[in-house]
Amino acid sequence: MRSNEILQKAINTYEEVASLPNVPADLIKLSLKRQADRQQFLGHMRASLVTLQKLVHLFPNDISFKNDLGVGYLLRGDNSNAKKVYEEVLSLDPNNGFAKVHYGFILKAENKIAESIPYLKEGLESGDPGTDDGRFYFHLGDALQRVGDKEAYKWYELGHQRGHFASVWQRSLYNVNGLKAQPWWTAKESGYTELVKTLERNWKLVRDEVFAVMDKGKGLFLPEDENLREKGDWSQFTLWQQGRKNENACRGVPKTCALLERFPEATGCRRGQIKYSVMHPGTHVWPHTGPTNCRLRMHLGLVIPKEGCRIRCAKENRTWEEGKVLIFDDSFEHEVWQDADSYRLIFIVDVWHPELTPQQRRTLPAI
Repeated sequence: MRSNEILQKAINTYEEVASLPNVPADLIKLSLKRQADRQQFLGHMRASLVTLQKLVHLFPNDISFKNDLGVGYLLRGDNSNAKKVYEEVLSLDPNNGFAKVHYGFILKAENKIAESIPYLKEGLESGDPGTDDGRFYFHLGDALQRVGDKEAYKWYELGHQRGHFASVWQRSLYNVNGLKAQPWWTAKESGYTELVKTLERNWKLVRDEVFAVMDKGKGLFLPEDENLREKGDWSQFTLWQQGRKNENACRGVPKTCALLERFPEATGCRRGQIKYSVMHPGTHVWPHTGPTNCRLRMHLGLVIPKEGCRIRCAKENRTWEEGKVLIFDDSFEHEVWQDADSYRLIFIVDVWHPELTPQQRRTLPAI
């Protein structure tokens, strides 16, 4: 009946069942497990954690409840308690595949890249229930790439065969099926020729406005924080995010923001951003993949050194040009090198994938 009220009553009833006299252990297990699951569905992560802790307390020898408790902590962003749980599981059951993939996942989030690999790998190889998840293939492949191991693509291929990735190269996890998929796009193919023309005609305005912001100091440019750099200095100044305008940022570059207001495919793209990106010499961005196939990414060159800067998307390298727009699908693996002797400045505009319907553009959840 899609009613949160009824669901909450059910949650309360599951709890009552577990506290009745003489209830068979199996029914207590089923009720509390279902209660925790429904609490998570409602987003009540704290309450679900209490339920899972109760299960572990009542049935200390049942390892699957400890594994569930670890997930409960992860859902609250409490990686350190999750880590303790999985360490305990692995001390009791060293071959537990579920605990291994989750423990490896946590190590990778701590940037312990090499350490995470054997746990993710052995966990996936175990084939245990709950291990066949795109995120584990994603992170194992990424960890292998970062240590320079070409075996990464074997795991990406396996992830693709298991239905987690659209292809070895296109590895986004939040997708709409059936959208045209290619790494590089022309303006004509994208259908957004007006936006591209406007950006290319006004590139000096877009550049000069941000110069004034940069001259005031670095305050509005924030360092890239998704752990995508091997080395170097890369900062971004965001104007729109998830379809929401940053009014404060736009006060710094009012003409650029006014220019963009005419293009809802960009400003209304709730699965993308509009931002300036400055990258300094000596920067290498690891091969990585965006979260969704629902957008295309435009790069407008603003300050491009003569040589030393390039971007690879899938198998093809390109370079930026001042005043020109490059369009690629960032759900495909891409990598950036900045080996010039001065900074590179571009303007990034994400747009909805042209094949998404108006209905999809209105209703897809933001990313």
